[in-house]
Amino acid sequence: MLWSLLKVIVFVALAAAMAYGVALLLETPGEVRVAFGGREFAVTPLGFVIWLAILVAATMVLLKLLGLLVAVMRFLLGDDTAITRYFSRDRERRGVDALSSSMIALASGDATLAERKAAKAEKLLRRPAMTALVRAQAAELNGDRAKASGFYKTLLPNDATRFAGIAGLGRIKREEGDAETALALARKGFALRPDNPQLLKELFELQCKAEDWAGARETLNAMLHARMLPRDVAARRGAVLSVADARKAMAEGSDARGREAAKQANKLAPTLVPAATLAAQAHAAEGSRRRAAKTLTTAWTANPHPDLAAAFAAIEPAEAPAARRRRFDALIAAAPAHAESRLLAAELALADEDFPGARKALGGLAESEPTTRSLAVMAAVERGLGAPDVEVRAWLAKALGAPRGPEWICGKCNHVHTAWVPVCENCGAFDTLDWKAPPHASDAGLAHSSMLPLIVGAPAAAPEPAPKPEAATVEDAELATERTA
Repeated sequence: MLWSLLKVIVFVALAAAMAYGVALLLETPGEVRVAFGGREFAVTPLGFVIWLAILVAATMVLLKLLGLLVAVMRFLLGDDTAITRYFSRDRERRGVDALSSSMIALASGDATLAERKAAKAEKLLRRPAMTALVRAQAAELNGDRAKASGFYKTLLPNDATRFAGIAGLGRIKREEGDAETALALARKGFALRPDNPQLLKELFELQCKAEDWAGARETLNAMLHARMLPRDVAARRGAVLSVADARKAMAEGSDARGREAAKQANKLAPTLVPAATLAAQAHAAEGSRRRAAKTLTTAWTANPHPDLAAAFAAIEPAEAPAARRRRFDALIAAAPAHAESRLLAAELALADEDFPGARKALGGLAESEPTTRSLAVMAAVERGLGAPDVEVRAWLAKALGAPRGPEWICGKCNHVHTAWVPVCENCGAFDTLDWKAPPHASDAGLAHSSMLPLIVGAPAAAPEPAPKPEAATVEDAELATERTA
C-alpha cells in the first residue's frame, strides 16, 4: 500500500514538472536560430525542444537499424543465430534484471515478490532451468510443498540442474517425514556429487536412522575423504557403526560376522563401553578369556561402567563368590578411586557375605555421593551387620528419594535411555549418548538395574552352600527399592 502511494506521488510530481516546463517554454519570448550549411533556421523555444527530441529519437532508431544491418551481414556470412540474438538481446536483459530482483526478494524473505519476478523472468528468458530453482525456493518459503516439488521435478531432466532438483525434493520429503523416499533421493544425489558436504551429512543421518550401517560406513569414508571430519572423530564414529553392525549381525544369527565387527569396533575405540563388552563376549566365545579380561580392563581404566563389570563377571559365570572377588581385583585396581569401583568392591564383598569388607570398600560414598544404588548397598551392609530394622529402613527410605546416579543420556536433547544405542531414541542424533547423571532430578525416573545379581552369578551352579537368609535380604532390599520407585 505504501509503495503504491509513493508511485502515485512520483507520477503526479513528474506530470506537474512537465506541465510547468511546457508552460514556461510557451511563455518564453524570442526564438532559437540554427545555422547549418549556409542556411539559417529560426524556431520558437518550444519548437526547438520538440525538434531536439525528434533528433534524439531518430538517432536511436538509426543506431538500432545499424545494429540490425550488422546482424543481417553476420547472418549472410554464416552466423545462423545473429538475427535471433539481435532481437532477443533486450528481452534477455530485462529477464536477467527480473531474475536478479527475484533472488534479492528471496534472500530478504519476500516469497510473493520472488515468485512474481521469477515468473516474469521465465517468460522473458524462456529458460525454465534458470528460474525453476528460484520459483521452487519461493514456493517452499510460502509453505507450498506440492508446488515446490513440481518445480524441482522440472530440474531433473537437465544434467546441469539434476543434483539441485534431487536435493530440493529430498529436503521436502524429510520435512514431510517420508524418510524412505528421502534416503533413496540422497543416494541418487551421492552418486552425482559424492563430495557435497551437506548431502553427505544428510545421507549419513538418514542411513543411521534406517539402520543401514554398511551404507553409513561408506558415507563416513566419503566424509573423511572430503575432510569434513578429523580422523579421531571418524574413528570413533566408525567404532559406533561397527558396534551397531555387530548387534544386528548377532540378532540375525551371523555370530561370526558379529564377532569380527565387535573386535573391529574395539580396535577403533578401545575405551568405548559397548564396543569393549561386545569384543569381550567375542573373545570369550572363542575361548580367549584372558584377552576378554584385558579388553574390559582397558576400557574400565578410562570409563568404569556397570556393563563392563557385568561382562567381566560373564567370563566365568559359575565361579564361587570368593573366587570371583579375587578375579575382580585386577579390574578394580585399574581405577580404584572411582565410585563405580568402590560400589563394585562393596557388592562383591556382600556376595561373599563379608559385610565389614563391604562397608570398608563403600567408605563414605553413601554420604558423599548418595544414589539409589549406594544407599541400597549401605542398607544391605547394615542388615548383614545385624543393625536394627529401624536403621535399615532409614537407609532404604533415603534410597527411595535419592538420585538414580549416572544414566545413558543424549548430549543433544538430554533424553534418558535405559541402555546404550547408537542413535538417540528421541531426537535421532548419532553417537550422542554419554554416561552421566541427569541434569535434573526429574530426568532420573528410569529404573536403575542392580549390579548385584550379575556379579553374584547363578547360585545353583556355585559349589558353595546356599546363601543364608541374611544374604538374600541384600537383593530383596534393592528389588524393593526398584518396585517402589
